[in-house]
Amino acid sequence: MKLAYWMYAGPAHIGTLRVASSFKNVHAIMHAPLGDDYFNVMRSMLERERDFTPVTASIVDRHVLARGSQERVVENITRKDKEENPDLIILTPTCTSSILQEDLQNFVNRASLDSKSDVILADVNHYRVNELQASDRTLEQIVRFYIEKAKLKNELNTQKTDKPSANIIGILTLGFHNQHDSRELKRLLTDLGITINEILPEGGSVTNIKKLPNAWFNLIPYREVGLMTAKYLQTEFDMPYVAVTPMGLLETENCIREIVTVIKNYDSSYDFDFESYIDTQTRFISQAAWFSRSIDCQDLTGKKAVVFGDATHAASMTKILSREMGIRVSCSGTYCKHDADWFREQVDGFCDEVLITDDHTQVADMIARIEPAAIFGTQMERHIGKRLDIPCGVISAPVHIQNFPLGFRPFLGYEGTNQISDLVYNSFTLGMEDHLLEIFGGHDTKEVITKSLSTDSDFEWSPEALSELQRIPGFVRGKIKRNTEKFAREQNVKTITLEVMFAAKEAVGA
Repeated sequence: MKLAYWMYAGPAHIGTLRVASSFKNVHAIMHAPLGDDYFNVMRSMLERERDFTPVTASIVDRHVLARGSQERVVENITRKDKEENPDLIILTPTCTSSILQEDLQNFVNRASLDSKSDVILADVNHYRVNELQASDRTLEQIVRFYIEKAKLKNELNTQKTDKPSANIIGILTLGFHNQHDSRELKRLLTDLGITINEILPEGGSVTNIKKLPNAWFNLIPYREVGLMTAKYLQTEFDMPYVAVTPMGLLETENCIREIVTVIKNYDSSYDFDFESYIDTQTRFISQAAWFSRSIDCQDLTGKKAVVFGDATHAASMTKILSREMGIRVSCSGTYCKHDADWFREQVDGFCDEVLITDDHTQVADMIARIEPAAIFGTQMERHIGKRLDIPCGVISAPVHIQNFPLGFRPFLGYEGTNQISDLVYNSFTLGMEDHLLEIFGGHDTKEVITKSLSTDSDFEWSPEALSELQRIPGFVRGKIKRNTEKFAREQNVKTITLEVMFAAKEAVGA
């Protein structure tokens, strides 16, 4: 555990709460001090939910610390069981409950005696896993619990559906464009003649988990959530899974081919003309192939970009930029350190260097060093880009309210390729906005910020030098400021004047 003011992935209990609140009629109890219940507000705001978030905080206060927590926690569980009548109540430990070394499993056992609902304790170690790992583990735990329950009641039917069918596993509340991706994946599978058996956890019911083995295969669109569940179902029922993320033209095609291979293993008579489907979708539904050959995209060829995000989106975006658009990816990185080996394998040969870190200052320093023409990352990289005057397209969580659009904006499938093409083009070209607005007036000219992302600044700019700097077009002003400060640092100059600016210009051969 470490103290941080800017984190890529939250603590483990946030992952558990995301899974619990994604299901229908599941309630989560969080044993934590007042203030840790910000998840409720965050989910209601970002997902624009009309209903209350099904999470209750069992508050740890001085009275609880004096008397112990068992009575309070058990009372909250039984109260919610009577008020909400959920199918499942899941108690999630937090860092606080771990520090107090409380026996939460005993609390769950006590509450189960007086509850009609199923009650389980989220089996996650808050000192070893983050939000994403906890999401994956919690989903697998819930699926395993209900599969075992169905076995004990002799209610588990493993017979496959008559027609090809699939489970989509890993669609999650507060996920990056997950709701839109789910809609596009359903369209894609329907086009292939595949029915949707179950979608978990978003909008799913725990009572339907026993139906998961009826599907022919499982589709795992994101590595972060769903892989553990898919591997469990494969081990338990010999169910194949497809974990190729259909993001970008080439990977969408690869995903379709793998799906067809899985289906033909079950039914060799499956005769869907997927080659014609891929060709039609590529040429007429997706505009990405046309865009990559257009003069607009050709202008981007060879430009430098930096990619950073979760493993799934960062790896996919790196391959899209490099293979499909001819853009040079100077650095590709992820904060999913637990999936570092897979990530390196995926981006090998598609970028100049790889960065695996969950420290945003390392990412910021890398971006400042490379000076890319555009960044494709999280909201954190977007803020870094603002400080460096580098445009940024957001392609991964952590996200902001603007990454939960009301309109249809998938990143997966063929429609997703159009969204990505727009994002790429706009991210590179919006840098011209400052220049055009200054030419035509009405621009809010802000004082240029330093290019050093350190809080220690040892330079002073004279009023004349600052005035000259403001006259430089916005889309190149940042780079000139950085080069000038670099020159001043090399010359041990503390105050940057007009003369220093001109000398720096000559030094770089401009």
